[in-house]
This record gives sequence, structure tokens and C-alpha cells, in this order.
Amino acid sequence: MPAVIAQARLTALRERLGERAVLTDPQQTAPYLTDHRKLYRGAALAVVEPSSVEQVQALLHWCNAQRIGVVPQGGNTSYCGGATPDDSGTQVVLSMRRLNRIRAVDAANFSLIAEAGCTLSSVQGAAAAADRLFPLSLGSEGSCQIGGNLSTNAGGTAVLRYGMTRDLVLGVEAVMADGELFCGLVALRKDNTGYDLRNLLIGSEGTLAVITAASLKLFPAIRTRATAWVSLPDPASAIALLGQLRQTSGDALTGCELAPQVALQLVLQHVPGTRDPGGAAAPWYLLVELSSSGEADLDALLEHTLARAIEEGVALDAVLARSLDQRKAFWKLRETIPEAQRAAGGSLKHDIAVPVACLPAFIERGAAIAARLAPEGYLVAYGHAGDGNLHFNLNQREGADEAAFLAREPALKRALHDLAAQMNGSISAEHGIGQLKVEELERYAPAAELTAMRRIKQALDPNNILNPGKVLRSRS
Repeated sequence: MPAVIAQARLTALRERLGERAVLTDPQQTAPYLTDHRKLYRGAALAVVEPSSVEQVQALLHWCNAQRIGVVPQGGNTSYCGGATPDDSGTQVVLSMRRLNRIRAVDAANFSLIAEAGCTLSSVQGAAAAADRLFPLSLGSEGSCQIGGNLSTNAGGTAVLRYGMTRDLVLGVEAVMADGELFCGLVALRKDNTGYDLRNLLIGSEGTLAVITAASLKLFPAIRTRATAWVSLPDPASAIALLGQLRQTSGDALTGCELAPQVALQLVLQHVPGTRDPGGAAAPWYLLVELSSSGEADLDALLEHTLARAIEEGVALDAVLARSLDQRKAFWKLRETIPEAQRAAGGSLKHDIAVPVACLPAFIERGAAIAARLAPEGYLVAYGHAGDGNLHFNLNQREGADEAAFLAREPALKRALHDLAAQMNGSISAEHGIGQLKVEELERYAPAAELTAMRRIKQALDPNNILNPGKVLRSRS
């Protein structure tokens, strides 16, 4: 872009948003131009940080008229490059950081309204202050923002009981591509008035509109919990135990997280402050948690269920958390697996979902594929057993050539995604499409679905300014 045009556009941005809201200094903008996994590095005309919805409207109205691409960004924790600009230097990164107010908390209606730039932890805290629970829980909750959670329909560790982010939203406020404001901040459980634009925008990754606020569902605060680290012989036993837990505890089953022995060892080696939870060493482990807003004796219920599972040979051993600190220690082992993987070297990641009953077969067949196509790596398959979401990752072996290992990624990804498709699964369970999986979506989505998506994009963003190149291939 000619310097004179760039300068004129920056002047126009500052006139509309103010000097403070327009960042161009390389040291200030650098963190916004690289994705969380360091897979993508872009450039931008500027990073803008509006402090009001009106400023977001003004920005999009002007960018739409000028045909300038806008890349919405929350906490920049995307695993698929969904919030990183391209390398043209012509796009604007729209940071939601300053739109971070909790606008209202309605404890009687079990709802609150939060702006898109609120961190997930701040939303959880606002709910807790009103003796309520916002159940979305992610490893990045201290930095990820609620707008990003909505834009990717984030999952997390409580999907088994509470559902995905989409299930936790009553309404949204969003700015459309032309700057028009969609005011949909209702707090209703029932509303059948026309098309459900709320659910259309949730999960659209900033390609259809910019969500600026959301009306969120709250739940009764948790009064009691029971947590256990369970040793298992194989993934099939995990699915059997999951069935037993659901049968005996019903809605109290909140978390059910599967991890292999190798993941535990990675965490113990690379994450300070972690320690072996005890119990029998085993090939696989299951972290299970029951919770209730009442005063039920969940420890006794969980202990009884696990004792029966051990007697029947479904489980090998179990350690129940006897204190809050022990519960937190168990969860730290699960939540820091990604951190441990990064510390251990190069990794290849796959966000797979299959029907829960198919998890053991996918792990067995996927492991054989991985051994054949990426012998420089070893399998670290872990994830949300309760909802069928598996993070089927490989880490490079010690002493292996990292470049050779990473070069295995295209063939391995294709084979694993083909396997997921054969099992009626998904190539992206909870991390979205971003720019990483655009071609994969084109390969696996039905033709009619892709056609409908493109028509919706054309209708809501005819000039293709909203996060161009993400989810759907950019139009020429």
C-alpha cells in the first residue's frame, strides 16, 4: 500500500476513534499480529481498540465503505489462526480489550450481560459474586475473552453437563458489516420470533458480524463437589465407566477427562508444582468430577461407583480428592497438558470429535496411522471423554529431527480427518476453523452446507470485510 494512502487511512481512523484507540507502534502491535501457537504472523494497517459500541459501529461503517478488512480479536488464544491478519498490511485488527464491562447481573433471572472484551474469568467472578455459576471452563479462562468464546462456540471441560458456549447464551448484541447495530440482548428462555440470528452469529468466528456483548445463562452456585483420579487399563474402560457414572449420578456428572500415562509424565516433567496423584500406575487415566448445587453426599456416591467399577475390573484404582487443594492439583494435571507438550518440543495437533462410543476405536486406529505416517513422534491423545472430543496430538521424540517431524503434518492430518469422517465425526470439535482448516472444511462439509454458508456470508458481508479468509476462502 502506498505510504500516502496508509497515512490518510490512519488519519481517518484517529478522527473517528481517537488517538488512544489506534495503535501503530511496532512494539505495541506485535502481540496482536501473531497467533497463540505461532503458526501465523501477519501485518496490519493498525490495531484499533474501541472503548464503546458506537466506536465499533463507526469503524465498521468506514471500513465497509473503504473495503478495508477487519480482523476481530479477543484474547488471541485461537488454535486455528482465526484472529490473525494476513501479511498485506492493509487490514485492521479490531481488539475488543477495552469493551470489558459487566453491564448487568440479574440473579433472579439467572442471567448477566457482559461485553465482548470481558475475560471468561471475570464473567465467572461476576456470577459468583451473585451466588450464581457461569459454567464455561477453559484452560485459558484468565486471558480468553467472552466475545472470542462466542465467536468460536468454545467447548471446555463442562460440556458434558452444560453444553457448548452456544447453549449458555440467551442473546447477543453485534455490529454488522455496514455498522448497523443488531440489538438482541434478550434474557428469555423462550423466543420464537423469526430466524435465530443469535445462533447464526455464535460460532461464525467474526466473519458475519462483530459480537459486542452477550446475555448469558447463569446456574445455581455449586455447593458440593467430588473429584477422583482413576487408573484404567484402556480407553474402552473409560467409556464403560462413563456409562456407569452417568447411570448412578445423572446430571451431577460434570467432568470426565481422559489422559494417557505419557501425558501425565510430560506434565510431571515440565510443569512446576505438579506431582503424581497416587494410585496405581496405569496406561490411561480418567479425571471425573461430580457437582451439585444441593447438599448431596457426592463423595459417597462417587466412592461407591468407583469401588464397584474396580470390583468389576473396569477400573484399576482410584484416588478421591479429600480437599480443595487436592482437587485443584488433579485439575492442574489435566489443564497443563498443552503447556507440557509445548515445553517438550514440536507437536502436531488435531481437534477431533467422534461419537463417544467410537473413541476407543478411533484411538486404536489413529495410533496405528500415526505410527506409520509420523514415526518421529509419539502419541499424546487426551481430552473430553464425556462428549467425544479428543485432542489427538503427537510430540516429537527426543533426538528426532523437528523439521522432518513437522513435515509429516499434511499427510497425517488428512489420514486422521478421513478416519474421523468415516466415524461420522468432526475435524474441529471446539477450536473452530480459522484459517488453519479452510481447505479441510471444503473437503469434508457437504456441498449444500458450503453453498448455504457462502450465501449467508454474501448476504451479511457483501464486501467481504469481516475476517476475510477465515472459515471460508476469500473471494477474489
